[in-house]
Amino acid sequence: VQLQASGGGEVQAGGSLRLSCAASGRTFNSYAVGWFRQAPGKEREFVAVISWSGANTDYRDSMKGRFTISRSNAQNMVYLQMNSLKPEDTAVYYCAAVWAPGPNYGLGWRIPNEYEYWGQGTQVTVSS
Repeated sequence: VQLQASGGGEVQAGGSLRLSCAASGRTFNSYAVGWFRQAPGKEREFVAVISWSGANTDYRDSMKGRFTISRSNAQNMVYLQMNSLKPEDTAVYYCAAVWAPGPNYGLGWRIPNEYEYWGQGTQVTVSS
């Protein structure tokens, strides 16, 4: 699976952005897809994840109510709608995929090392 993230940019605090993750590969609908972010000088951190079917989603606590992850297996796309952006959301955002064809949520899906495939990242800058 190859992933390509896009949609980043610069917005003012309170604004919105929609990130996209385009995937290639016939088995895309067997992968859970997560979004992670990394700010300068900080470790990569979990943002959100969606199961292969879209039935299960999980968010970092600070994103709940502001960010929404969704996917279209027909289009091999995963999206991250980000609203009410804050300056502390500034980071490079990455999408990543982990083989997960089962029905259950994976306890390791918040851990970057669990993911097999990564996109190149897209910069999000939120100004105050």
